[in-house]
Amino acid sequence: MSANAQHYDVIRKPIITEKATMASEANAVVFEVAIDANKPQIKDAVEAIFGVKVKAVNTTITKGKAKVFRGMRGRRKDVKKAYVTLEEGNAIDVTTGL
Repeated sequence: MSANAQHYDVIRKPIITEKATMASEANAVVFEVAIDANKPQIKDAVEAIFGVKVKAVNTTITKGKAKVFRGMRGRRKDVKKAYVTLEEGNAIDVTTGL
């Protein structure tokens, strides 16, 4: 597997919410990442894919909720989010797509 494909396995998709938009004002971008990805992997992937310098990576894991759909009990998947703070002068426009 090529190095570029590994980077795309680490970063799943950008998250565009009200909270993520507020974080972008502080030069940060929010991504959904693989649940087993660690901070150095996330930093390398963002720098390789977008060509920017990463200052810091903060992660959070949101546990999946138990839900009922058509009478069947189920559980949503756990989601890991990465708040990637970029160095001054660097920017990522997540609205254009990868």
